[in-house]
Amino acid sequence: MTYRIAHKIIELPSSVKIAQDANQVSVTGPQGNLTQIIPAEVTVTVDAGQIIVKENANNKNAIMLCGTIRSLLNNHVIGVTKGFDKKLQLIGVGYRAAVQGNILNLSLGFSHPVKFIIPKGITIETPSQTEIIIKGINKQQVGQVAANIRAYRPPEPYKGKGVRYADETIILKETKKK
Repeated sequence: MTYRIAHKIIELPSSVKIAQDANQVSVTGPQGNLTQIIPAEVTVTVDAGQIIVKENANNKNAIMLCGTIRSLLNNHVIGVTKGFDKKLQLIGVGYRAAVQGNILNLSLGFSHPVKFIIPKGITIETPSQTEIIIKGINKQQVGQVAANIRAYRPPEPYKGKGVRYADETIILKETKKK
C-alpha cells in the first residue's frame, strides 16, 4: 500500500466549524475565519468531526490536487485554532527593528530606514531590537511576509550579517588568505 497525504483524515477540534458551498469551504474557529476554493477534480465531505478529501477522477492532476487541498484545509484548521508564527533575527552592527502602528521600521545598514507596511491579518512583534515575530492565522501569508522582510537584507556568506530565520543556519565561506 502506498502512503498518500491525501488519504489522511483531518480531525476537527470542537471549537472549529465548517461551512461548505458548491466549490468553497469556510473554516471558522476562535482565531478567525479562512476560506478555500475547491477545484472540480476534488470532493470534500464533512461528517462527525472529520474532513475527508477524495479525488473525482483517476488522473495524475486530480491526485495531486487532492493532496494539496487536504494540506491547505489542515493548515486552515490549525490556523484558526492555534495560529502560525515565524521568528526572524537581525544580525549585524546597528541592525534594528521597531513596530510603530502598522509599519515595521527596519535599520539594515542602508543610508535610509526601510519601512515595511504590515498587511491585514498579520501582527508583528519586536520583543527586542534584533528579533521580529510574525503571527497570523494564514500559514502562506505568514511565510510570505517573513520572506519579504528577509529579502531586504538576506544573510551574506562571509560574516553572516543580515535578516535570517531563527532556525536557519548559515554556512560561512572562508576569506581570502594572503
